[in-house]
Formats: sequence, C-alpha cells, structure tokens
Amino acid sequence: MSLEVENPPGIETTRQLKRQDSLYGDAEKVSSFKHHGSEGGWSRLLHLAFQSVGIIYGDVGTSPLYAISSTFPDGIKNNDDLLGVLSLILYTLILIPMVKYVFIVLYADDNGDGGTFALYSLISRHAKVRLIPNQQAEDAMVSNYGIEAPSSQLRRAQWLKQKLESSKAAKIGLFTITILGTSMVMGDGTLTPAISVLSAVSGIREKVPSLTETQVVWISVPILFVLFSVQRYGTDKVGYSFAPIITVWFFLIAGIGVYNLIVHEIGVLRAFNPMYIVDYFRRNGKEGWVSLGGVILCVTGTEGMYADLSHFSIKAIQISFSTVLLPSVALCYIGQTAYLRKFPESVADTFFRSIPELMFWPTFIIAILSAIIASQAMLSGAFAILSKALSLGCFPSVQVIHTSKSYAGQVYIPEVNFLMGLASIIVTITFRTTTEIGNAYGICVVTVFSITTHLTTIVMLLVWRKKFIFILLFYVVFSSIELIYLSSILTKFVQGGYLPFCFSLVLMALMITWHYVQVMKYWYELDHIVPADDVTALLEKHEVRRIPGVGLLYSDLVQGIPPVFPRLVQRIPSVHSVFLFMSIKHLPIPHVAPVERFLFRQVGPREHRMFRCVARYGYSDMLEESVLFKGFLSERLKMFIQEEVVFEMNSTAGDTQTSPDEVIDPEVCGHDENITSDLALWVEKEKQLIDTEMERGVVYLMGETNVIAGPKSSAAKKIVVDYVYTFLRKNLMEGEKVLSIPKDQLLKVGITYEI
Repeated sequence: MSLEVENPPGIETTRQLKRQDSLYGDAEKVSSFKHHGSEGGWSRLLHLAFQSVGIIYGDVGTSPLYAISSTFPDGIKNNDDLLGVLSLILYTLILIPMVKYVFIVLYADDNGDGGTFALYSLISRHAKVRLIPNQQAEDAMVSNYGIEAPSSQLRRAQWLKQKLESSKAAKIGLFTITILGTSMVMGDGTLTPAISVLSAVSGIREKVPSLTETQVVWISVPILFVLFSVQRYGTDKVGYSFAPIITVWFFLIAGIGVYNLIVHEIGVLRAFNPMYIVDYFRRNGKEGWVSLGGVILCVTGTEGMYADLSHFSIKAIQISFSTVLLPSVALCYIGQTAYLRKFPESVADTFFRSIPELMFWPTFIIAILSAIIASQAMLSGAFAILSKALSLGCFPSVQVIHTSKSYAGQVYIPEVNFLMGLASIIVTITFRTTTEIGNAYGICVVTVFSITTHLTTIVMLLVWRKKFIFILLFYVVFSSIELIYLSSILTKFVQGGYLPFCFSLVLMALMITWHYVQVMKYWYELDHIVPADDVTALLEKHEVRRIPGVGLLYSDLVQGIPPVFPRLVQRIPSVHSVFLFMSIKHLPIPHVAPVERFLFRQVGPREHRMFRCVARYGYSDMLEESVLFKGFLSERLKMFIQEEVVFEMNSTAGDTQTSPDEVIDPEVCGHDENITSDLALWVEKEKQLIDTEMERGVVYLMGETNVIAGPKSSAAKKIVVDYVYTFLRKNLMEGEKVLSIPKDQLLKVGITYEI
C-alpha cells in the first residue's frame, strides 16, 4: 500500500533550499541546567547543609572506628608517637578533604555533578578527547556548554587543547585514568561496608569477650546482606529516614572526644604543632612512613562526598563540613589520643574502650546504624559514577533504576549491587580483620585522590585558566602528599593491598573491551552509511511499499542512513507510513531539558515522510517509558513539520533570518492569504495523519549486530572481540530493555560487522 500526499501549497518540491544540515552539531546544543541546590536563600542553604550531614559524611564520620588501630597494628612503642600520628591525622583532614576537595575540587563540577567521569566529561567539552568520534567544531562554540574557545591571548589553554586533541596517546591516557578512578571508586564501595560494619560489630567484644573473631565475622555477614538488600530503596529513602542518626553520631563522637580530652590529658592539643610530625618520622624512620597507610584511612569517603555533589550545593557542603564534620571527627581523634596516652595497650579497640560506661550501648547501636548508612551512601555514589560511565559508552549495558524523583543522581544498578554485595561478604569472611581490609581500602582511596588531582589540574589549565603559579602550587602540594601516602600503602600490597588492583584490573578490562568495540563499531557504521540523497533510489530499487503505522529504526549514528536499513528493505521490502531513523545520544552534561530532547531533519522528499531524529539525554537523565516517549516524540515531530514549512515559506520570500517558529505573515513571505490558509490546512492534515499512524501502532526496529574480528586481526583482537565482547553482549542487558521497548512491538534485523 502506497500512502502519498500532495506537496504543501506554494512550495516547489524540486527546489533545494540552501540550508545547512547541522543536526550533527545541533545535537550538542542544549540550554544550561541548574543543579539541585543552586538557588535559594539562607534558609534553603542551611536546610541543605543539614541534609548533607546525613547523606554524604557517613563514611568520613565512621573512620574513627578503625583509623588509629590500623595505624598501630603492632602496638604503641612510644607514647609520643601518639602526638605525631594525631598531628598527621589533623593536617590530613584539613589539607585533603577540606582544602583540596571542599574549597577547590568541588568547583570543578560538571553542571552540578562530581566524580572522575564528571571531570572527564567537563574536559571533553573543551577539547575533543572522546574516543568515539561524535564531536564537531560547533560543540566548543555553543553557549549552553558554558565554555569559551581559548583566545589568542590565552596561549597556554590553546596549546593544551591542541595537544590533547592531536595526541591519541593523550586521549587514551585520559580515558584510562578515568576508568581506573571509576574502578577504584567501585572497589571503595565494596570495601566500605566490609570495614565499617566489621569495625562497628567488633565493639560488642568489649561487653561479651567470649565472642571469637569468627563469630564477629558471622554476625557482620547478615548485616551486610541487609545493607545491600535495602540499597534498592536508594539514599533518598533510606538515607533521609536515618539522617538524624548520623547527626546524633557526630554529636556523640564529639562529646566522647571532649570527655576523654578533659578526663585523661588535655595536653594532646599540642599535636596542632606540625613539629610533632617531624619528630615522629625522625624517631620511627621507615616504620613511621609505613604507618601512613593507616593514617590515610581518616579521610575515607572523601571522593564519595565529591561524587554526591549533585544532591547538594557547594556552599551547603562547605558549611556542613566546616561546622559539623571536621570539628566532630577532629575532637573524636583528639579524645582517642588522650585516652591512649593513659592506656596505650587498648590501641586495638581504641574507639569502644574510650567510651564512658554509661554511653557504651547507645554508642554501639548508633555506630552499627551509622556504618550501614555510611556504606549505603557510598554505594549510591559509586552507582552514580558508574551510570555516567554507562551513558558515555564506557560500560556494558545494565539496568539503571532511579531511586529518587527529587535527585537525578541517585541510582541503583541491580546486577552491580549483587556482585558488589557478594564481593563485600567474601572479603569480610576471607580477611576477617579490619587491618588487612584497611590495607586494600587505603590503596583505593589514595589512587582516586591522585587521579582527581591530575584531572583537576587539567581543568585548571584548560577550563578555569588560573594563574600558573596557583596551578603549580595545587599540583605540587597535593600530588606530593598523595604520592607519599601511596608509596606507603603499596608496601602492604601482599597484606591485602593486592585486592583493589585485582578488582580494578578486571573491571577496567571489561570497560576497555566494551568501549573499544563500541568505538570500532561506530567507525564501521560511519564507513558504511547510506547518503540521505540515495534513499529514494534505494526504495525504488527494492520496490518498497508503505504500510500503516510508525517505524522507529534505532542506530548510534546521528547523520546518514545506517547500514542496517538497506538490509531491512532487502529482506522485508516495506516501510511504515511514517518512518524515523532514531539515535539516542548522551551528551557530556548531566541533564537535557525535555523541551530540547528531540531534533529532527527531513530525509528524502517530503512525501516519503521519513525523518532523522536525535533524542538527547544527559548522563544523569533516565529514558522515558514507551508510552511517554511516544507522546513526546509525536508532539515534537508535529511541531517540526510546522516549523519546516514556515522556514521554507520565509526562505522563498528571501527572509532567511526569520525564526522557523514564527507565525507566517503573507506580506512578509510574499504569498497571498489563500495560499497561507491552504498551507495551514495542509499542516493540520499532516499532524492528523501522524496522530492516526501513531494510533495504528509503533514498531521499534533494531539491528541485531554481530560484531566479529576481521580475518587479518591479531589473536588478541579476536579473543577480545569474538569472545569477551560477545560474552558481555549476550549475558548483560539487551538494548531494547535499556530503552524500555515493549517486546511485542520490537523487530530485530540481523547484521554482521567485521571490524
């Protein structure tokens, strides 16, 4: 059945308008998005600051459970060493989470989002460093990205931009350290529950000394099981429900710290003098350097704070950190040190032994609950970072569930949650003590710190364009501190430190494999596209007939006709009355407003009713359900048809500056009122036809792509493409599930890509 319609009145179909088809560049153009907490008065700011205490500081706040005991695994040999370690802890808290993150790195946000992938996407908007070639020169000129092309006066930024864009090694290096950071954050999310829960539960041995280490482990396992089970409800529900618990926890540890300081030795306040650090290293030498692996645990969870930035504003985090987190945790460590000056033999269980008798059980219960909440928030941050990696094509397709209607960054990934939960339980059962888990934990923490420092330095050079002396000072100070800590923690590689490296290597291998094949697949499609001008000849060659309904053919390409389309019309020589070549494009920004979601272009003659459509999403946006998606698509398509007719009418009259969505004025356009009236009727007729075809049914068409390595490929490439990638593709979530496509409306077209 062939469905045809006459051309719009007053418009010549054979006339080729000189309009640049800028869909490829336009696909990047969206308005700016204000993230959560970016607006509001002081009351709103203080409210957010209070909420942030319960959501993002749990991990840092529970570090007193294990930091000092991990620093002195063999006991305290000299009481003055306590002052040196306390001084190290205090200045580490001040320099890394406070100075570096809270007052510098938080400003390197990607439209409100934080984390390693947010830094990577921020850099990729200022320089073409992404490995998938879906960027153009127009990307750097759009105002919505909030960037400026480096001017001739800013030679340093221009030089760096050119180096990054022209060097394949630089692009691969940036991508590699980004996914390494992501892998380490995932390792952090696996180890946080293990060490936090095990540390909290071990406190019960103070009142029930008959409990063995094995029994403590098996008490921790069901708690971990519950922790990962409730993760599906998200931080928005679990975290906010128990946020007051974290607040009570901070008041408790601060109060206990003040109590120990007054009762035992107020003189430990001398540790604010950094000379005690010098004396500590002079006295202990190599052993003091090795002990830094325990000291660094006092700042665990700092990267999670940065990853959860989208839930709050920068000022809210700065207020809550400076007024609640830092004083409370610092007082707790000061109190523990005062207690240990009198009872150095209690270092293995410092936290619980330093609690006043009457406060033990309330503190013990709050400690377990705080450990659960801290772990839950860290997992939420890890999932948020992983969802960004997935949307940018750097992770295999998995189901991402948004757990909050208020905060877009809070997500839950069932498959990953299961694997992380299983890994956390196995780690707890295998390592049994917080000391060895702490060794693994420390490597994750410091590696992510170092990666963030390097990426932030690039942002300073390329985006912020700060004075070179400031950038140099930032890089030298923090990279040196982190290098010292990393060198220390690596000495414990055999004692548990190998775990995050093994975990990261596996995760990185999966991410690199997936991304590599996706890049090669994209290049294959670019090399085999069908020019839009050849559509008519292609349809005539196969005597394609038009059938009722709307067809959506999905492809990664945003220009040209994908190679699966000729395959489709060759096998099934029929095309729906309204046909769209659909592309889902994730931009390197967190959000795209719904009104800017769809971009359209006409493909072939108007009577074909064939269009190219790009549906744009930010990496924190979730895809709509099928019914909602069809509704949005239908409305935007009808608006596009009207805008195109207006544009052509204005162009015929020589007014190429008139906006397509302006009302047609016969005097301006050079057409009489009758033609204008007929044109309006034609547009309405087209809109009604689209509604009719939508009601008849929508069919989703997808290429069932089988990617294989070419015959001349190396053995390594054949293993990666033919076995590893194929295994991932077949065993992880399929594309139609990611796009929420109903199975009864799906048609797959088999095609093989030889790369």
